[in-house]
Amino acid sequence: MSDPASRAKAWPLADAQLNDQILDLVEKATQYKQLKKGANEGTILILSDRAKTEYHLIFSATKTLNRGIAEVIILTADTEPLEILLHLPLLCEEKNVPYVFVASKAALGRACGVSRPVIAASITTNENKELASAITTVKRAIDTIMV
Repeated sequence: MSDPASRAKAWPLADAQLNDQILDLVEKATQYKQLKKGANEGTILILSDRAKTEYHLIFSATKTLNRGIAEVIILTADTEPLEILLHLPLLCEEKNVPYVFVASKAALGRACGVSRPVIAASITTNENKELASAITTVKRAIDTIMV
């Protein structure tokens, strides 16, 4: 992610405080089964980054957007190549779902409760509403950095 053009594509990027708030929400959403990990719909794909050292399991964020159950989409700014995620912001804008980039795929993976890096996650709606206030707070914070 050393390329300035790639950094410009990862917008809106969460600041440190919002980043921590989002990762805490992801951890809670994992406990309440309100989290889907991955970027593409369909079968499970294994992709490697440029160094061929890290593998990413990609599946569900597109699916939750298309089904209308996504509350917030979280993407990672250090995804290589970033273009594999750039269909999601367009889909989010079309479906009127807030999205944000966080700094680290490794940190997002840890927050999701997996040992591998995660490049995209979707917090979904739930009838129990345990996380409703936290989701609303994060959505408002994302809206303020989008302006």
